[in-house]
Amino acid sequence: MLVADILVYVYWMEEACEFRSWAELIPDALGVIFTNLSLQDRVTVIPRVCKSWANAVTGPYCWQEIDIKDWSSRCQPDQLDRLLEMLIRRSCGSLRKLSVSGLQTESIFTIIAENACSLQTLRLPRSSMSDSIVEQIAGRLSMISFLDVSYCIKIGPYALEMIGKNCKLLEGLCRNMHPLDTAGKPYQDDEAYAISSTMPKLKHLEMAYHLISTSGVLQILANCPKLEFLDQRGCWGVTLDNMFLKQKFPKLKVLGPFVLDTYESDGWDDFSDVSDGSEYLAWDFVAGGMGEYYVDDSDSYDGMWDDEGRLDELQFGFYEGIEDAGMYWPPSP
Repeated sequence: MLVADILVYVYWMEEACEFRSWAELIPDALGVIFTNLSLQDRVTVIPRVCKSWANAVTGPYCWQEIDIKDWSSRCQPDQLDRLLEMLIRRSCGSLRKLSVSGLQTESIFTIIAENACSLQTLRLPRSSMSDSIVEQIAGRLSMISFLDVSYCIKIGPYALEMIGKNCKLLEGLCRNMHPLDTAGKPYQDDEAYAISSTMPKLKHLEMAYHLISTSGVLQILANCPKLEFLDQRGCWGVTLDNMFLKQKFPKLKVLGPFVLDTYESDGWDDFSDVSDGSEYLAWDFVAGGMGEYYVDDSDSYDGMWDDEGRLDELQFGFYEGIEDAGMYWPPSP
C-alpha cells in the first residue's frame, strides 16, 4: 500500500471514531508531513481526501523543495513550464531547493529568479539558458550556495563570471559537459579563469569532460583555497602530480582525469537495462478553480490542478527510468 493510501485510510478511520482527526492539524504541520510523499501523491491523492488537506497541499510548506529532474527531460517544454511555474508560485517565496532538467524558454528562468529570494540549491542541467539570460537573472540569485549548470552548452565564461560576481555564497558548482560536445575541440581555460576569479568560496567543483588544461586547474586551485573536491574526469588536458597535490592541498580530493567504469564502458552500462524496469505513469488534468480541490464525489477529478486557470488539459508522465538514455546522456560522473 502506498504511503498516500495509508494516509487516506487513516483519515477516514479517524473520521469514524472519537480520536482527533488529522484534518484538524494546522495547515503548516500537514504541509510538513506531506513533503514525505512523492510529487504524484501530493498532486493527485492528497487533494481528494478533504478540503483541509487540499488547502495544506497547496500551501508553501509542501513546496520548499521541488525535484522534478527525473521526468522533466521527457516532458514537453510548454507543459514543463506551466507545471514548474505553478509549483514555484505555490512556494510563495519559500523555495529552498529546485532541481529540473532541460528548461528551454527564457520566461521560465525569469520566473525562477523572481522567486529565488530563499533559493539555496539550484540544479538546471541540460537547460538552454544563454549568457544574456544569466546576465538578466544572476542578480536575483544571491542566496545560491550550490549551482548545477552541467551540459548547458549555450553559456560560457561570461555567464560563469556573472554567476560568481552575484552569487557570493556559492560553495558548490557543477559544470560537467557531455563528451560528444567536447571531443576533438581545442583546450581553453576561459571558464576556469572565470571560476577562479569570481568564486573564492568554492568547496565542491565538478568539471568532468571539460575543455580545460593544467594551467586552468592550477589557477582554480590557487584562487579557491577552500576547495575540498574537484572532479576532472575526462579532462584529458590536465596533468597534476599527486605528490604536489598532497603537499600543497592536503584536504583536496581530486577525481580524474582517467575515467573508470563510467563513460568508457560500452554503451554506458549503467543505462543498459533501464527500459526493462521503467514504468510510465500518465496523468490527465482538467482545469478548475482553486477552491474546488475537495469534492464529495470520489470519481470526480475536476479542478485538481490549475492554481491560476492556465493548466487546462495538462498531461505529463513520471518515469522511473529513461528508455535508451545511454544513447543521449551518460550517467553523472
